[in-house]
Amino acid sequence: MAGTIDVTIIGGGMFTTDVVLPTVYHLQRTGMVGQITVCALTSGVLRALKENPDIRTAFPGQDFIARPDLTEPPERTFPEIYKEVVAAMPPRQAVAVVLPDHMHYEAVKFALEHDQHVLCVKPLVLKYDHAVEIEHLARERGLFVGVEYHKRFDRRSLMARMHYRRGDFGEFVIGEAKMIEPYFYRFSNFQNWFTVDATDPFVYVGCHYVDLVYFITGLRPVELSVAGIRGRFPNGNEGYMWANGRVRYENGAILSVTDGLGYPDMGSGSNEQCLEMFCEGDGKSGLIKHDDQFRGVTHCYLEGIGCGGTHHNFVSPDFMRYIPWEGEGLKPAGYGADSVSAILGTIHRIQQQTEGLPEDQALERRRQLVAEVDEKGLIATPANSSVNELVMEAARMSILSNGDAVRIVYDGHPHVEPGHAATGKE
Repeated sequence: MAGTIDVTIIGGGMFTTDVVLPTVYHLQRTGMVGQITVCALTSGVLRALKENPDIRTAFPGQDFIARPDLTEPPERTFPEIYKEVVAAMPPRQAVAVVLPDHMHYEAVKFALEHDQHVLCVKPLVLKYDHAVEIEHLARERGLFVGVEYHKRFDRRSLMARMHYRRGDFGEFVIGEAKMIEPYFYRFSNFQNWFTVDATDPFVYVGCHYVDLVYFITGLRPVELSVAGIRGRFPNGNEGYMWANGRVRYENGAILSVTDGLGYPDMGSGSNEQCLEMFCEGDGKSGLIKHDDQFRGVTHCYLEGIGCGGTHHNFVSPDFMRYIPWEGEGLKPAGYGADSVSAILGTIHRIQQQTEGLPEDQALERRRQLVAEVDEKGLIATPANSSVNELVMEAARMSILSNGDAVRIVYDGHPHVEPGHAATGKE
């Protein structure tokens, strides 16, 4: 369809179900997105996605192309079918990589090599050199890569960034963050990939708050240590169920980050998450405090619903909810949808502003537009957020060495190494 972008989603799991597909469907019915294809490991995953009652209610009559086809036996796996689909796409459409952390690098690189813009769920990759490689490949081809750190689009985060950078809080000195995901994740597909050798709670969800502190303050981490507590999933695989990290910043500030897969399924919140940052000014102090698990809305239902089937719920209206709107069905609303929309909207804008130009001019203009997004710093990109990849690399080194400190070095070629950074300002 003229004026639209086609979207291929790689991965049919929880985040595709809860955020990415609903947002893409809404963009399709508002005229930004054309054809939608979803690739997954098995036909059974795709069938469940098509039959999801919430999605069917919100988007009556809308559908996606399933790869593999639903006629394939559900026990047959197709780990690389996305490559066939992406290779057949017209150039400069959009590929959404919604896969486990350790699979991002291969999928993002493949999409770029086949001239596709990319939306990737956080973290982009687990190694800094891979982030730099992706940045250079995208720039060479004039392609956009947006990393879906959706907490950046929470209005409270945007307010905090604006006020911090105006000097209204003073300078960040110490803080703590927490994100404890539901216990029932242990019984989900997590048990097949959330293993000790691949990832951990700090990398998987703690990255949100590490990115958020950098987003708000602009301060770079210089040292961290991450300790983990191992456990067994129901299928016997070993994973880190809990993790605690201590991050030190270039000005000497410290952030403690606690993460895990253990929020009670019958608890009132679907998880536990918060950020608290103390700052110092001239003879006074400032404070940023976000209680993200409870946003002042409480529901008590006649029958148990929600993640754990509970009656009493701390209902967050801000991340992702279906709400009535002026059109057909329901509208996805919240900063999760806003984040996906911002990245796909940027891809759409880049394509619209370069449509019809000679290829050499179009390439140069695409590079200019991507550089503008990099500079603005609202959407995370390989160019403006590779600090996160250094943190992820350091975190994995630390947790696998039982919490040893790992230093992040920015001079010369940025890298991580065992040891301690200075305790004062760098």
